[in-house]
Amino acid sequence: STRHCPWKMNQLPPKSPVASPVSESMNSRVEALDNLSMDSFWLEVENIKQSAEAEQEECSLADVKTQEEGEAEAEWLQDAGLSELLGEPGSDKDNLVLLSTLTKTQAAAVQRRLDTYSRSRRRKNKHPVRHVRDIFGVVNSEDTAAEKEESSPDPLWHNLRTSNTQRKSQDYSCTVRNPGKEEVFNMDVAYSEQAAVLLKGSFLSESRKMKDGNALTRFKIPKGRLGVTRIGDLSAQDMKKIPTLALIELTALCDILGFELKRNKAAKLKTTEKRLFGVPLNTLLENDQKLLPNTKVPLLLQALLSCLEKRGLETEGILRVSGSQTRIKSLEQKLERDFYSGLFRWDEVHQNDVSGLLKRFIRELPAPLLTAEYLPAFAAVQNIPDLKQRLQALNLLILILPEPNRNTLKALLEFLSKVVARENNNKMNLWNVSTVMAPNLFMHKGLPNKIPEGKEKQLAEGAADVVRMMIHYQDLLWTVSSFLVAQVRKLNESSSKRYQFCDKRIKNLLRKIHADKDKVEKNQGEPSKIVKVHASLLLKDSLEVHLNNATRVADVLKQFQKNLCQNGWNIVNTVNLLKCNNSVECTNLLLYEVGGNIGEHCLDPDTYLLDLYHINPHAEWIIKQNPSYPRMF
Repeated sequence: STRHCPWKMNQLPPKSPVASPVSESMNSRVEALDNLSMDSFWLEVENIKQSAEAEQEECSLADVKTQEEGEAEAEWLQDAGLSELLGEPGSDKDNLVLLSTLTKTQAAAVQRRLDTYSRSRRRKNKHPVRHVRDIFGVVNSEDTAAEKEESSPDPLWHNLRTSNTQRKSQDYSCTVRNPGKEEVFNMDVAYSEQAAVLLKGSFLSESRKMKDGNALTRFKIPKGRLGVTRIGDLSAQDMKKIPTLALIELTALCDILGFELKRNKAAKLKTTEKRLFGVPLNTLLENDQKLLPNTKVPLLLQALLSCLEKRGLETEGILRVSGSQTRIKSLEQKLERDFYSGLFRWDEVHQNDVSGLLKRFIRELPAPLLTAEYLPAFAAVQNIPDLKQRLQALNLLILILPEPNRNTLKALLEFLSKVVARENNNKMNLWNVSTVMAPNLFMHKGLPNKIPEGKEKQLAEGAADVVRMMIHYQDLLWTVSSFLVAQVRKLNESSSKRYQFCDKRIKNLLRKIHADKDKVEKNQGEPSKIVKVHASLLLKDSLEVHLNNATRVADVLKQFQKNLCQNGWNIVNTVNLLKCNNSVECTNLLLYEVGGNIGEHCLDPDTYLLDLYHINPHAEWIIKQNPSYPRMF
């Protein structure tokens, strides 16, 4: 039992009263499979326990302290880029530009946190912060709705709470999704806005008893006229804005679904004399980048994954079968000594020991890979009844993660997918891999570890289910929603327009923003346009392109390829463009949108350029070489 384990499952909120229904026949059919498959989870817990008992003195993360009333809201407002609302004298007033991009549900989420914080300040008899009515223009009476215990600051929130209360008594016996069916995953409209609409009906739920990855619902992201944006397609400057927007949207989504978004307070990390294991990701990457610039995933993790991919993918029970703890500890010491010198001999290490080192590396991170702040939120995803909304929450959480954590998690999940793909040989299906990896991601020696009596199995299955979703749906989860990209554009535009925020209702502000948008849309009637596409790093000439409603990025790249081969353009960098047969490889080229209301944006080949031009007419379009494409030296 995990109750006696020094590293226990991070404390999770109780299960939502809205549970996923499963028929009695399905229960009886899969009960044996459930019991068998969860054995891997508890075996992994026991292995972690044994490893921890010998090294309890090596705890490197301070205990997380409980936050006082209002402290969580203040920290949330700061993380959401709205510290100016707290009345801090040194705040950057440009952060208020963020308010101009908010949807109705997002604005309501901000308002509720500000209400709670203001109320806590007044209770402590401290100098009041800027009153909520000065920011949002709420209420006409003396007492704000936020001060009423059973009331809410706006009609929308009241309706949402009422709907949530009514939803608890609904019958969900006929709402199980059909496994294996393909559904649309809408990323054009904010998830919280979609959820608000769904409150009028019932929530669909996916059976949690379906452990076969082939039975999981398939989701398709419909490509709009502007294509799909993946993590990595936006510039670092624009990506810095995404976590803030994703946090606000996640909070709004949880508010509507009736779930409290709990975050741990960040703890101070203790220093360690080690160079590899137990070292913060940022420190690891700083050291690695001295050897190999632009490294995004720790070199040790890359080496562990590479070794397993070469020799371990076909091994039966890989990840599940534990190597020798004594050998693993000895190997860790050798790696600390010889890894950076290149003297470590990977070919002499058994695959099960390498998988043990991989899991140990993840567990030994001073802070959880999913971060101490958001690990409870990742765990709470299991409580959302609807599969699509669970994935929406996970998508936002992954966008919130710091870049080193997100890149490291992606590298791990890509490897785990390769393990699952060899299921016929290694006997490790999606659920097996998920149950083995869940304890390594959700158990951490420095976090709260109380588990309600009798909840162990429920929490264990929920954690494994979250890992299963991250592995199976990782392509979807590593997508930046179109509505977030649109908000980044609005942020960049609003920074120059300098809208006035104070003493005006947020709804009036939003009306002004939308009115400006409508004016732009009215001017989008041009049926065609001639633009220039640059390729300064490759050519001295530019490409003149005639755009119409059917012109896509892929068409421009093909035209560029054709002209390059037929017209004898002056090529600046021939080596990187030509293959051995002297033909240009079109997949080696990408088209970027640069400037205007975006920093830099790598465009989807299916993006319709006339539509993009209307949205960002001041941008330049530049063809560049694909940075991930192998160079032809």
